[in-house]
Amino acid sequence: MLRVHFTSEDIARVRVAAAPDPLWEITNSFQVLVRNENGLSFGQWRRQVKSRLPPPVRTLAALLPPRGYSPDFLTPDLEGSFDLESAVDMVLSTPRNALRSDLSRLAVSQNRSGRLPTVIDALARGDPESLRRLGAIMHMYHQNALAPFWPRIRAQVDADLAGRARAVLAGGTESLLAGFRPVLRWEPPVLEADYPVDRDLHLDGRGLLLQPSYFCVGRPVMLATPKLPPVLVYPVQHTLGWARAGGPADRGTELGALIGRTRAAILEDVVSGRTTSELAARRGISGAAASQHTAVLRRAGLLLSTRHSKHILHTITPTGLALLNSPLSAPIDV
Repeated sequence: MLRVHFTSEDIARVRVAAAPDPLWEITNSFQVLVRNENGLSFGQWRRQVKSRLPPPVRTLAALLPPRGYSPDFLTPDLEGSFDLESAVDMVLSTPRNALRSDLSRLAVSQNRSGRLPTVIDALARGDPESLRRLGAIMHMYHQNALAPFWPRIRAQVDADLAGRARAVLAGGTESLLAGFRPVLRWEPPVLEADYPVDRDLHLDGRGLLLQPSYFCVGRPVMLATPKLPPVLVYPVQHTLGWARAGGPADRGTELGALIGRTRAAILEDVVSGRTTSELAARRGISGAAASQHTAVLRRAGLLLSTRHSKHILHTITPTGLALLNSPLSAPIDV
């Protein structure tokens, strides 16, 4: 069980990251890749990625075991910047004492002797060539395993953020924290979650950054070192049906059904996130008709639909936004 203890000052300093963190997605996705679980959400991704990963990426297996401790230095605080180049540079700039501490802790967690495997011993000593190789491997992994899917990852995270923003507008931070059930349970002044070890973290006025992650599975993740800036990585809700939506080569049929005043208007509405009932009211149509229109848009890969409490929230995808900003988005009567 994880228990995060808040003070009144911490409540005022709760933040939600505005984008997926590339380093957390590298860490979480590599562990998803090697665990061979969650086939419904990640099976198709796993099959595609395993066939394209170059051999050097296997080195990450020594740093990112499928379960247990992962070195904190691989996911530093990016301070709001989510640029991959800068993020990897921060990893490679880790002080030597932090490298040694994190990698020694990793060795102890993986074997009783605590001896560092040869493959990471040089890294623990801050060897420049080993660090350079790690940076190249991180870029290589991201390019093959994440970059081709980044629009999908970003769309899912954006859909989650739209729901979190609505919670804040409806009831402030208390509503935000309460809205994470069942993954997180807000029992003021403590945020609880299922966790592989029993742990209490006292924020002591530092606040908390809530980081959405596409590849975080089931339960949240936190840095192991309590003195580091508090970050809680939580899983976003995955929308079924996205994997069935076609790529650019097979969207033509759906787009032919899309063009029309009502669907064009709905596409504009969901830029800021709308529930089915809100779309129906704004368009003057029935809830069933609104559901039918959003289903066509969803199959075309133009919006995502996620459940938040009792409502289905629809948000636009990058493909939908591109269409909305193109000449094709001009309303046409059908």
